[in-house]
Amino acid sequence: MTLVKFNPEKKSNALMPGFNDVFETFFNDSFFSDRMVSRVPAANISETPENFHIELAAPGLKKDDFKLNLDRNVLSISAEQKNEHDGKEKNYNKREYSYNSFVRSFTLPETADDSKIEAEYTDGILKINIGKKEEAKNIRRQIEIK
Repeated sequence: MTLVKFNPEKKSNALMPGFNDVFETFFNDSFFSDRMVSRVPAANISETPENFHIELAAPGLKKDDFKLNLDRNVLSISAEQKNEHDGKEKNYNKREYSYNSFVRSFTLPETADDSKIEAEYTDGILKINIGKKEEAKNIRRQIEIK
């Protein structure tokens, strides 16, 4: 005797209980679900009294793969990795890592000085420092309580 699990909340599997489960496991596999979600590198954003800092985790890329553009107050970071084939073909059973291209955009605050933007790429981390305007640096002060 075979026991068949029946879930009354799922009315679609009443007649053929295993049929829909096959498709659910197939499309919920990480190999397929990862490709259906657009991948962009994770970002850390911090602030010091002098600068804003953006760190983007993008391992496996080269400095030349990145392009930084500033359009008004929107900083766009894009990367495109060129896949070069050397003629040696591998027979992959599963291939999960490949960064082709991405674009991330950040709206800079009014206190950011767009003439003081510097970027550096080391150890898979793109570090961007954005200077603050002089008047923004003096905004913070201690207020005495009377």
